[in-house]
Amino acid sequence: MITQILSNFGVTWPHFIAQTLLFLIALYVLSRYAYAPILNILEERRKRIEEGQLNAEKIKKQLAEAELRYQEVLRKANDDAQILVEESRKNNEAFSQREMDRAVKESAAIVDRARAEIASERVRMVDEVKREMVSLVIKTTASVAGKVLTQDDQKRLTEEAQKSLAA
Repeated sequence: MITQILSNFGVTWPHFIAQTLLFLIALYVLSRYAYAPILNILEERRKRIEEGQLNAEKIKKQLAEAELRYQEVLRKANDDAQILVEESRKNNEAFSQREMDRAVKESAAIVDRARAEIASERVRMVDEVKREMVSLVIKTTASVAGKVLTQDDQKRLTEEAQKSLAA
């Protein structure tokens, strides 16, 4: 019954066994020398992309921490200035108007210096984060594209990343 059905479809056992062996050999060769290396390359690229995303998150976190430090320094400077102003107000009766003006000027100078330091520190940190992001974008793009980027490609990617970060 089964033999008759197989013969109706043109299946002969020697050919069937030979074709099965050839298929298994071809499957083995392809899986060992073609599929496995391709899968390894894809896995490596996936890991690189994950690393890039983790680095981007890390940089965002550092930027947020820098912003918090900036706010803390500004708050502390304002508190210090307020303390100086309050002390100068309490001692107003004991000091002349000239001493009062001097204390106010000192507190303003402290606040101005603190703001200037904070502003320069913030600008420096933002520039550093931008440089890191641009470098990360270039590395990630090169990894994903799978080629070495030319100077023009790197310059274009740098400009695009800076515009994106500025927004």
